Amino acid sequence: MPIIVNLDVMMAKRKISLNELSERVDLTLSNLSILKTGKAKAIRFSTLEAICRALDCQPGDILEYVNDEKGTTNP
Repeated sequence: MPIIVNLDVMMAKRKISLNELSERVDLTLSNLSILKTGKAKAIRFSTLEAICRALDCQPGDILEYVNDEKGTTNP
């Protein structure tokens, strides 16, 4: 999949657990886990905003585009 979700990386940098983030963004553990593992098909901007607010980061810190053809990250 060309979009990589780096939520686990940002959570580790901020030293925050899945449970704590779930409470802060008012999202179920199940839905947050689906997003964290990269199995989500979509994300609402309001959810992305809440996660960025809770982790004090930018959307680009969480989402990354990787070109499948080249196997590299686009600048």
